[in-house]
Amino acid sequence: MKASELRSKDQAALQSELNDLLKAHFSLRMQHGTQQLGNTSQLGKVKRDIARVKTIMREKVAQS
Repeated sequence: MKASELRSKDQAALQSELNDLLKAHFSLRMQHGTQQLGNTSQLGKVKRDIARVKTIMREKVAQS
């Protein structure tokens, strides 16, 4: 997911994207905790995507 793609979305779409990423992060954490997660780098990628979405959301609020 690129920041340019996120900047083109509105606030509601960003909130929806954030909710999806948070659910995915929770799922990955549970898989990691039960030793079922094979690719642990997914955790870092999802965390970075969450941070990216939150940053874009704050930028949009500051511009308003």
